[in-house]
Amino acid sequence: MLLGPVWAANRREIVMELLARTCKAERMNLERLFARAFVAFGGTLWIAGVLGANLSYQDKALSDSAMSALVPFAIAVAALIIGWFYETLAAYLLFGGSIAAVVWGITSGWETGVWLTMGAVLIAPMAIAGLLFLLASRMQRICTLEET
Repeated sequence: MLLGPVWAANRREIVMELLARTCKAERMNLERLFARAFVAFGGTLWIAGVLGANLSYQDKALSDSAMSALVPFAIAVAALIIGWFYETLAAYLLFGGSIAAVVWGITSGWETGVWLTMGAVLIAPMAIAGLLFLLASRMQRICTLEET
């Protein structure tokens, strides 16, 4: 019973804060565009990386390498689909992926060069895409509240 009025007051404060902001649809669309571009570019890098590593270092056939490359392809497509419809969920999944990559690096004992490479092609792009999805989601809420 006591939480009802407190929750309602907090909700009103959140709504008032969002209403104090203005809808910037162009910025929101750019955030979405760049977030999706980060996800697509990162997925392309990982597909190329898996194909190249399998073909050059493991001497796998092209068909076997292509089968291995389906995993990063499926992850990238899933991230794009989730990000298209559920931006906040995609943001949290991308942040979780960044944290998981850092934990992976710590547990595997990556060298400095591996840290720099993974930071540049995996950790930072996922974190940036997550941030852009989160900002676009927030702006969408502002624009939705402004319309009502």
